Amino acid sequence: MVRGWTTTSRGHSARVHLIRPRDLPYLLGPKAPPQSSGSLHIRLYAADESDFVILFVNMSTRTALVTGAAGFIGSHLCQSLVSDGWAVTGIDNFDSFYSRSLKESNVAAVRDGAFTMLETDIRRPHDWSKEVRCRYDVIVHLAARAGVRPSIDDPAGYQQANVIGTQNLLELARRYGTPQFVFASSSSVYGINPRVPWSEEDCVLQPISPYASTKISGELLGHVYAELFDIRFIALRFFTVYGPRQRPDLAIHKFARMMIDGKPIPFFGDGTARRDYTFIADIISGIRSAIAYTGTRYEVINLGNSRTVSLNEMVQALEKALATRAVLDHFPNQPGDVPQTWASLEKARRLLGYAPSTSFNDGLSKFVEWLLQIPTTW
Repeated sequence: MVRGWTTTSRGHSARVHLIRPRDLPYLLGPKAPPQSSGSLHIRLYAADESDFVILFVNMSTRTALVTGAAGFIGSHLCQSLVSDGWAVTGIDNFDSFYSRSLKESNVAAVRDGAFTMLETDIRRPHDWSKEVRCRYDVIVHLAARAGVRPSIDDPAGYQQANVIGTQNLLELARRYGTPQFVFASSSSVYGINPRVPWSEEDCVLQPISPYASTKISGELLGHVYAELFDIRFIALRFFTVYGPRQRPDLAIHKFARMMIDGKPIPFFGDGTARRDYTFIADIISGIRSAIAYTGTRYEVINLGNSRTVSLNEMVQALEKALATRAVLDHFPNQPGDVPQTWASLEKARRLLGYAPSTSFNDGLSKFVEWLLQIPTTW
């Protein structure tokens, strides 16, 4: 287990970690970061009879704490940050909502750099607070109980994970002076809103699921901490993110796997429901811009593609990409589903320079290429 904090010497910041000796083979193995690489400098000090090895990392490297780091979006973000020389600490509880093997595969893609993974639960800060006792340059809070439909069966559980968990991370930022906090919100906060495309300036939010209500609560908590404790809080409302490593419960992944296996796919409604599908690389670009944002103290920003695709069109595109026909098992609309999502990107362009560039068909081809390479048992 790694314990870390920040120390300052002659105006420079350094990350200090206590590493148990049994963890050193990984750190010093073939995938370990080099002793000197750009702005990253590592020095090891150990007393012969010490229980810990002291690891000093970087005098100038930027540092990030990313929750939900083993997930779809989190693992891509960690990989992006580490490749740019950031020192990243990831938190994930490897929730059984979907396969642990898939999450471990996600994390494996990030291991080639200054990356520390903590398997712990954001709902229980006493389990992890000692591991993250430092001032990070940014906290990116992606961890959450996911899914609109499952939240209907367990509203209290979603409240605990998504609202109390968020407050625990905000308290960490307040305690150690982390200046920037990026929060993963959701397009689901708009609920059933006929005014499209959906704008952040629309103050009438009509969520229709417990999941959506927890995301609104997270945004409002962020406003409180921004005002009282001078933490810059950027809430990003994600619109139907897809691409390699997508969760297996989400429609594109679920439908594609069932089509490959020759199984009928559950098809809810008449197929006219529309979603603003956003490719993962575009989302990561938006998050990176939010991390670098230095304007106002509090913002809520849509990250979407602003081009909607119907359920019928999505299935047809999958049929083309997989070269197979879909067998549809028709059902009525489900509680919690909305007829459309559609993001206004004016604010994201203005504040973040956000410009999604991946078409739905191109993104779907990249997803299918990844899907065909992973084990079918995940």
